Amino acid sequence: MLFNSYIFILLFLPLTFSVYFLLNRLSYRGGKVWLAGMSLWFYAYFNLYYLPIIAGSILFNYFAGKLIKKEIKINRRKLYLALSVIMNLGALFYYKYFDFFISNVNNIFKTGFTLRYLILPLAISFFTFKQIAYIVDCYRGEVPEYNFLDYTLFVIFFPQLIVGPILFHDELIPQFQDKEKKRVSYENLAKGLMAFSLGLGKKVLLADTFARAADWGYGNVEMLDTASALLVMLFYTFRIYFDFSGYCDMAIGLGLMFNITITQNFDSPYQALSVTDFWQRWHITLTRFFRRYLYIPLGGNRKGEVRTYLNLFAVFLVSGLWHGANYTFILWGAIHGFLFAVTRMFQKQIDSVNKIIRWLITFFLINLTWVYFRAESISQANEVIRKIFMFDFDGSYLNLIETFKITEAMLVDRLIKLPFFADYELYFWLMTIFAFIAIIFMKNINERILSFKPRLASMLVTVVLLIWGILSFSEITAFIYVGF
Repeated sequence: MLFNSYIFILLFLPLTFSVYFLLNRLSYRGGKVWLAGMSLWFYAYFNLYYLPIIAGSILFNYFAGKLIKKEIKINRRKLYLALSVIMNLGALFYYKYFDFFISNVNNIFKTGFTLRYLILPLAISFFTFKQIAYIVDCYRGEVPEYNFLDYTLFVIFFPQLIVGPILFHDELIPQFQDKEKKRVSYENLAKGLMAFSLGLGKKVLLADTFARAADWGYGNVEMLDTASALLVMLFYTFRIYFDFSGYCDMAIGLGLMFNITITQNFDSPYQALSVTDFWQRWHITLTRFFRRYLYIPLGGNRKGEVRTYLNLFAVFLVSGLWHGANYTFILWGAIHGFLFAVTRMFQKQIDSVNKIIRWLITFFLINLTWVYFRAESISQANEVIRKIFMFDFDGSYLNLIETFKITEAMLVDRLIKLPFFADYELYFWLMTIFAFIAIIFMKNINERILSFKPRLASMLVTVVLLIWGILSFSEITAFIYVGF
C-alpha cells in the first residue's frame, strides 16, 4: 500500500487512526495489537507472499536477541552474534543479489547456472538493517528487555516500514511504551497533517513530474544535446530528492499523528558546501547506521590515516551495493567514497574557498554522480555525461517540454499564453525554477515543524496540497526507494 493512494488516505489511515485511539481508552495493549495488525495489512497489501518473510525475520531476530543477551560465555555470544548477522545478510543476499551473483559467474566462467528471477521482498534492505542493529546492540548489552509486541511494532510500524528512515530500537520502542502518547494530541495531529501534505505535494506534484522528464531523457539518450542532457541530469536530481524526502516527510507526519517522533532523514542536502557536508544531510539514518555498525567496527579513524580512508571507501562501496544489484550503484558508491576521502583530506583548503563556489562545485558533482545512480548501465551513464560535455546546443531540449503536458500545465498555458513560449514551455520553466528555489532556500520539514503554529494560512496550505495531491492520483507511482 502506498501513501499516495486512495485506499491509504481514504480508508487505511482514518480507520487505523480512529480505532487505535479508541482502543487505547480501553487497553493500551489492544491499541498496540491493532496498530501491529494494520501495519501487517499495510505490508501484505503489496504482495501476500512477502508476509511470511518479514514475519519469519521478526521471530528469528527477536529470539536470537534474547539468546545473545542470556548467554554469559563471551565466545558463545560472539558465535550467536555471527550466526545471526550471517542469517540476516544471507537472506538479503539471496533475495537481492543471488541472480546478480549467478549472472556474473556465468559471464566470467562461461557457465550456465540458471537464474531464479526472485521477487525482491518489499523493504527487505530496511528491516534487515534495523534488526542487524538490534542484534549487535543485544551483544553489546545495550538492549533492555522488550516484549514481543513492542519489538514487532518497532520493525513493522507502517509509517517507516517501506522506505525508512532506518530507526533504532531505542528510538521507537520507548515511545510505544509511553502512556502519555496514547491519547490524541491535536497539536501533533495538526503538525502531522501539515508534514504529510507537504510530503505528498513533493511526491505527486514535483517528483512525479520531473520523473517523466528524466525517464524520457534516459530512454532517448541518443536524442540529447548538451542543454537537454544537463536538464535531464538536473531533473533526476530533483526527482530523487522530492521523491525520497517526500516519503520521509509523510512518514514523519504520520508518526506525529500517532504521537510518535520519527528521526530526521534529510537536512536540506542540496545546500551542502562539500561532499562530506552532503552526507551529513542526505539519508542521515543510513549514514549513521554504516558509521556505527561498519565504519567504527572496521577501526574508524583509530588505526592511522591510510586505514581511515580505506574504511571510508569500504563504507561507500557497501552503501552503493546496498542500493541495488547493479554495477552502476557500486560505481556510484566508489565515486562518492573517493570524493568523500579527497574532501576530508583537503578540508581546510576547501573551507577557505568562497561559499558560492563551494556550493556550485558540490552541487554539480552530486548531479553528475546521480547519473550513474539513475542509468541502466555504466555505458549509458557515460554517454549522458559525454553529451553534457560535448557543448552541442541544437534545441532538442524542447522535446522535454512534452513530458510536462499535464493538467496543471494545460491550465497555466490557458491562463498565461505568452507568444514567445511554446506550448507548456512556460510551465516547464516555472516548475524548474520553483524546484530549484525549493531545494536551496525553502525550509525543510523539521524546520517547519519546529516553527509551526496553527494559523489559517498553514491550514489552507495543508488542505490545498492534500486535495491537490489526491486529485493528481490518476497515475499512482511507487517511491524510488521501494525498489531498494
